[in-house]
Amino acid sequence: MANTYTQLYIQFVFAVQNRRSLIKNEWKDELYKYITGIVQNNKHKLIAINGVANHIHIFIGYQPHQLIPDLLQDIKGSSSGWINQKGFTNSKFNWQEGYGAFSYSHSQIDRVVKYIMNQEHHHKKKTFRTEYLELLNKFNIEFDERYILKDIQ
Repeated sequence: MANTYTQLYIQFVFAVQNRRSLIKNEWKDELYKYITGIVQNNKHKLIAINGVANHIHIFIGYQPHQLIPDLLQDIKGSSSGWINQKGFTNSKFNWQEGYGAFSYSHSQIDRVVKYIMNQEHHHKKKTFRTEYLELLNKFNIEFDERYILKDIQ
């Protein structure tokens, strides 16, 4: 659209189904490249992507020509199909239903990128559930406790 300008930065967070630790170091970089391609093919800008064995964070410069649920359906559906096709796991790979989406200002980009790129260190001290609840609370997002993932026992 002529004369339409946007500047939107969104962090997406989602986990492997049942929070199983299936994302292995041996192939996670390939996964991140594959997801980067999906983001770019949908005309968004990938700023940072990283995670640990049971979840990932994706930080993008978002273009509002596409609905967020459609983008996430493409990312999660395509990447899980790709993982299964490659045979990276012994069982069928799926992402959890749902996701978190958190918006940031331009001045917060460096801080968010550092946070995402430091996930391995960060999760030595904090579980995914704790991290996710902190994000929901920080952004004042109302949630139903029944739908928040439980820590694996």
